[in-house]
Amino acid sequence: MSKITLRSLDFPKWYLDIIRECDLAELSDVPGCMVIKPRGYALWETMQRILDGMFKATGHKNAYFPLFIPKSYLAKEAETIEGFAKECAVVTHHRLKLEDGKLIVDPDAKLAEELIIRPTSETIIWKTYKGWVQSYRDLPILINQWANVVRWEMRTRMFLRTAEFLWQEGHTAHRTCEEAEEEATRMINVYRTFAEDYMAMPVIVGRKTKGEKFPGAHHTYTIEAMLQDKKALQAGTSHHLGTTFAQAFDVHFLDSDGQRKPVWATSWGVSTRLIGALIMSHSDDKGLVLPPKMATTHLVIVPIWKNPEERAKVGEVAQSIADGVTAKGFVAYIDDREDKNPGWKFTDAERSGIPIRIEVGQRDLASGIVVLVRRDNMAKQQVAVGEAVDKVVSELGAMQREMLERARQFRQDNTREIGSIQELTEFLDNDGGFAEVFLDTSIDTDVRIRDLKSGRGRDKSLGATVRCILPSSATPGKCIVTGNSTTDRVIVAKAY
Repeated sequence: MSKITLRSLDFPKWYLDIIRECDLAELSDVPGCMVIKPRGYALWETMQRILDGMFKATGHKNAYFPLFIPKSYLAKEAETIEGFAKECAVVTHHRLKLEDGKLIVDPDAKLAEELIIRPTSETIIWKTYKGWVQSYRDLPILINQWANVVRWEMRTRMFLRTAEFLWQEGHTAHRTCEEAEEEATRMINVYRTFAEDYMAMPVIVGRKTKGEKFPGAHHTYTIEAMLQDKKALQAGTSHHLGTTFAQAFDVHFLDSDGQRKPVWATSWGVSTRLIGALIMSHSDDKGLVLPPKMATTHLVIVPIWKNPEERAKVGEVAQSIADGVTAKGFVAYIDDREDKNPGWKFTDAERSGIPIRIEVGQRDLASGIVVLVRRDNMAKQQVAVGEAVDKVVSELGAMQREMLERARQFRQDNTREIGSIQELTEFLDNDGGFAEVFLDTSIDTDVRIRDLKSGRGRDKSLGATVRCILPSSATPGKCIVTGNSTTDRVIVAKAY
């Protein structure tokens, strides 16, 4: 096993080391793309399973729409395509052929209309909804899609930003503005619940500024997480799209009052960047640290023996504990590989992020105990054999709660109220974290924040952005850009 770079020395390299050494993913020969390996994909499957259940519990159903989108569909919604135009991958031909022993694009196979590989699905879905909606009785439409997306980015970071990634995208159609708003807020809170209750990752729910919202949306809600390097990550978004797409694709319905009206829309999504968020929120210099609800294996049991007789005895105890934990609804694994020593197995379990490890050795069994190690704090506990199963269950629950509490405390310790541009620059140049400031969001003050320069000279960008607008303050304050009185409060931070 190779060494993992210390977070304190080089956080970006530490992150990539974790992905490599914990066998989550690797770079592909396709520029900007990655191969998600079984251990990494298992995390996505866990996320997908939980979220899919949450979506269905709120009335949504899954469907699938084409990967290819005619260019003319995107052209119908100019503001949307302006936001994605530079990232679109375009299919122009439908056939290859051999010529002089070389494989070439057949010039006679040019498409009548170029096809765009899905950067997001609003346009093709709303073109489809036109045929699904005639009357108010056809509403609401509550659809979710699990799919891949291509946004042609060359400055990539595995899981956080790649040219192709996996996600889910909800697309709903409603009778009224109020119903669409209720849907948009409901789904951002579904994401908040998932992030906090399952990923043990506290998030701030807020609204994006005009300059940061989804192109064409009335407004965008976001969940923003603080990672261990104190940078922000947009972990999920929910968009109230108004009637923008209904107008573009002529999706109208006959209401009960006999009037023909446009349909109100939302869209919302999270992606495999949640895996990056999970890594950067909790993992340490030994490897992955996974909240129990995100782990595919909850307990690894390492039997330790010197001879066949000892192996049989410790193996019997290990199997008994494993069976008991399995009966409680958790996944246990006995690592009894003969070609690896106990130290190697301990390290492998730590790098894999398995929440609980139990060591079963003949010497401890003579005293009626086993050794339990919790992955998040690496504290060793001696536990009576007969109490081991219940102890595993209780420690899994405690670990889930305490990981969220620690992350919340970390965010609190690194959030500061800021009253001036100079103070903001100094804070983000030095300590870093979340700056809570008053900012008049009725004008383009977010552009001024993005244009701020570092106090370290050489005309270097500060790298700050407005992450979200918080609920309005009852007591107004002074906008740090204009000096005007405002009740708008925002979070400003450096971000991925």
